[in-house]
Amino acid sequence: MDGASPLALVVRFTVRPGAEADFDDLVARTTAAIRHREPGTLVYACHRVEGQPRQRVFYELYRDRAAFEVHEQQEHVQRFLAAREDMLESTVVDRLMLADGKTPGATEATAGHG
Repeated sequence: MDGASPLALVVRFTVRPGAEADFDDLVARTTAAIRHREPGTLVYACHRVEGQPRQRVFYELYRDRAAFEVHEQQEHVQRFLAAREDMLESTVVDRLMLADGKTPGATEATAGHG
């Protein structure tokens, strides 16, 4: 993947029974810092899954690999990564490669050619 191409992740978490509220609070605090301190993080969204109260699905879109690396080095992200461990049963991470679509900053000439 080209370092200048957008980088996207889908992360699926299964939260331990009883840890849902604590995990959601940790996510809210982390997301607030991401909104204010990470211009290269274009989308950072946590979703609850209907009918599966312990499932959380994150969609993350970074301007490029460098923006993702900046994200990973942030103090608020490091706190999130450490604090979440005791709250989770499982984590599945998928790195996505854009085949086609509409992304921030994409033009007709570059869409789908990354």
